[in-house]
Amino acid sequence: MTDKRKAYEEKLEAQLNKWNAEIALLKAKAENAKADTKIEYEMTLETLQHKRDRVGSKLQHLKNAGDGAWGDLKAGAVKAWAEVKTAFHDSASQFK
Repeated sequence: MTDKRKAYEEKLEAQLNKWNAEIALLKAKAENAKADTKIEYEMTLETLQHKRDRVGSKLQHLKNAGDGAWGDLKAGAVKAWAEVKTAFHDSASQFK
């Protein structure tokens, strides 16, 4: 494994951990929200958790991939990561 590949995987892992923390924060806010807002939080959380799980799976595939397949898998991971990043940004803006 190259240093560049390892650094990239560590960067993705750190971002995934950050998103896990943000989901936990949204869950806490949802528990204290009024009924109508709570429904919005829960729907958003469900979507974010699904997207987070999807990129977590892609990260595991990247980590387990051989050097030849890694480049192909990275392209898919980059796209999925961008989608999740946008979803988290939109959610953060929505519930501030």
